[in-house]
Amino acid sequence: MEILVCVKRVPDTAENEIEVNGSGSDIERGDLVYSVNEWDNYAVEEAIRIRDDQGGSVTVVTVGDEAAEEVLRREMAMGADKGIHLCDGAFEGANGNQTARLLKAVVEKGGYDLILTGAQADGGAGQVGGMLAAMLDYPYASLVNKIQVNGSKMEVGREIEGGNQEMNEIKTPCVLSIQTGINEPRYVGIRGIRKVASVDIPRLGAPDLGAALAAPKVTREGYFVPELGDGAEMLEGTDEEIIEKLIELLKAKGGVK
Repeated sequence: MEILVCVKRVPDTAENEIEVNGSGSDIERGDLVYSVNEWDNYAVEEAIRIRDDQGGSVTVVTVGDEAAEEVLRREMAMGADKGIHLCDGAFEGANGNQTARLLKAVVEKGGYDLILTGAQADGGAGQVGGMLAAMLDYPYASLVNKIQVNGSKMEVGREIEGGNQEMNEIKTPCVLSIQTGINEPRYVGIRGIRKVASVDIPRLGAPDLGAALAAPKVTREGYFVPELGDGAEMLEGTDEEIIEKLIELLKAKGGVK
């Protein structure tokens, strides 16, 4: 089975304090630590497990500048077979729809049986997987937390409201957006990183893909931190201090005993 996993380099929220810049046009990015998007990491792990069980190969693809190559190498060190880097100044700032169009061109050139994305990335909109499936006219499922391959069909479990589980049968080729918790991503060691350090990763631009990006129909006007509502209180301090303060507040308000 030929599997393509779409991954993205994003700010690591565990390592950064995210703040809006002075103009409100973006977040402050100067000193941010970046890593692979958490949801995408689960998707890569699931792809590797399917390949090991069914045969075939796993290719990881990302859209981003030169620094984005690091996430491809990390996922290849994890066990992916190949990487594809979509890197072109024309792709800078691409929104969900534009990114899906670029990925569509990759899918059509590669002939993949299964395309996996994370359920969402740093934009939080969860758009790319669904848009990509619609552009390809492929079956699609989101928030997937279980996959069982049965020949050309898959039994796919989805997490839905109320903590319930929904099961679906989907034919390949298809697109699935993966939820965290579907598996436990494996540890990536120094030996694995060194092993793929010199592996050639093709870098494709707009001429290679034959995909021109139309002007976006939706543009982001800005970012802002919402004002505190009546009765809202922001807790400050270390994690332990914040937890202690929260417990005391809940006790005071009758939330816990």
